Amino acid sequence: MSSEVQKGKKRGKGQYLGNAKRHRGGRQLEVGMQGILITCNMNERKCIGEAYSLLTEYGDLLYGAEKLCDKEDNLSGSEEEEDDDDVEAALKKEVAQIRTSTEKNLCRFQSIESGANNVVFFRTLNVEPEKLVHHILKDLYTTKKRKTRVILRMLPVTGTCKAFPEDLKKYADTFFQPWFKVPNKGTYQIVYKARNNNHMNREEVIKDLAGIVGSLNPENKVDLTSPEYTVVVEIIKNVCCLSVVKDYTLFRKYNLQEVVKSAKEEKPQEPAADDGKEQNKEDPPVGPDA
Repeated sequence: MSSEVQKGKKRGKGQYLGNAKRHRGGRQLEVGMQGILITCNMNERKCIGEAYSLLTEYGDLLYGAEKLCDKEDNLSGSEEEEDDDDVEAALKKEVAQIRTSTEKNLCRFQSIESGANNVVFFRTLNVEPEKLVHHILKDLYTTKKRKTRVILRMLPVTGTCKAFPEDLKKYADTFFQPWFKVPNKGTYQIVYKARNNNHMNREEVIKDLAGIVGSLNPENKVDLTSPEYTVVVEIIKNVCCLSVVKDYTLFRKYNLQEVVKSAKEEKPQEPAADDGKEQNKEDPPVGPDA
């Protein structure tokens, strides 16, 4: 009995280390993912730690405490005995159980390689990234309580597609509908940033996306001062990350360091309802005519 327990412990440790090795091996941002893009000040390891803490804190507030599953909970003694005579079946069953339990354990936040330096991507499951990030920034803006040191910006990624012009146009036509398609409408601006990518043209991307927004409802208007929505375009290698966020200007371009600073000269503003200092001077917010 003790040998079986010991074997189970070794197996559990091996599974944990295996997951860590796979993570180090470069599990990267891919098309089809949702999550949160986080920029930092040179210290990615500390950024990941801060992000896990912050996301868990606010994730629990919005969605309730996350119930983690023990990887070996599903392996009952009777089931293991039944499969002892069939090694191949037992192995297949255990692999399936590990996959299922791993997915459950990572149901909310999983740190993966973004494909760019000083940028971390957290894949999310069963979470609305734009709602969670807006809630975090709204709280920091209101309380002025600094909770991170190395995290700079925290941007929700509601959708991803291939970073090629035709793929982006096709994807955006559907992606923008909840905000901009009749009867929905709003004022907007577009912000663009590309990393490790040289085949997407900023001006063409802006023009294409603005054209799509206008085609969905002609009443959608550009506002570079105080727009209702900001379309955030973040391209890393061959993946384009998209989101539509509120209070982008009020929350200092979603910069966690800037949003907690007190500014007496600032006119009081009311953040939008929850639903949805890395400034890129070369890529300012623009509209279709820029």
